[in-house]
Formats: sequence, structure tokens, C-alpha cells
Amino acid sequence: MRKIVLAAAVAGSALGLAACSETADSAGDVVDAVAADVEANAEAATEAAGDAADATTEAAGDAADATAEAAGDAADATAEAAESAMESVEAAVE
Repeated sequence: MRKIVLAAAVAGSALGLAACSETADSAGDVVDAVAADVEANAEAATEAAGDAADATTEAAGDAADATAEAAGDAADATAEAAESAMESVEAAVE
């Protein structure tokens, strides 16, 4: 009878250790999955930041081009106005 009880106790202990070992493996798998998700999210955030920087650089370049064009147009308009004023002065003097 003692042998049966002892065998049952040993079997129960072995079953408990096996369950704990499986739980530890599952926990390790969960940790690995979480680490992979964190790495993927970090890569996606880095890529998004790079895309935002590229878009900002492009927008700044476009704004600089538009400003230069507007300055050129203003200079042309000023030159035309000065020429017209000169012609008016010459006509008034004659």
C-alpha cells in the first residue's frame, strides 16, 4: 500500500514538473513574440519618421522655389513700373 501511495506521489510530482516546464516554454514563446512585436513597431516608427523628414524637406524646397519665383515676379513688376514712370517723366518734359 505504501508503494502505491509513494508511486502516486512521485507521479503527481512528475506531472506537476512537466506542467511547469510547459508553462515556462509557453512564457518564453510569449516573451519572444512580444520582443518581435516591439522590434517591428520600432522599425515602423523609424521608417515613418524618415518619411516625415523627407516630406518636410521636399515641402521646404517647394516653398523656397515658390518664394524665389515670387521675388522674381516682384522684381519684374518693379522694373516695369520704373520704366513706365521714366517714360511718363520724359513725356512730361517734352
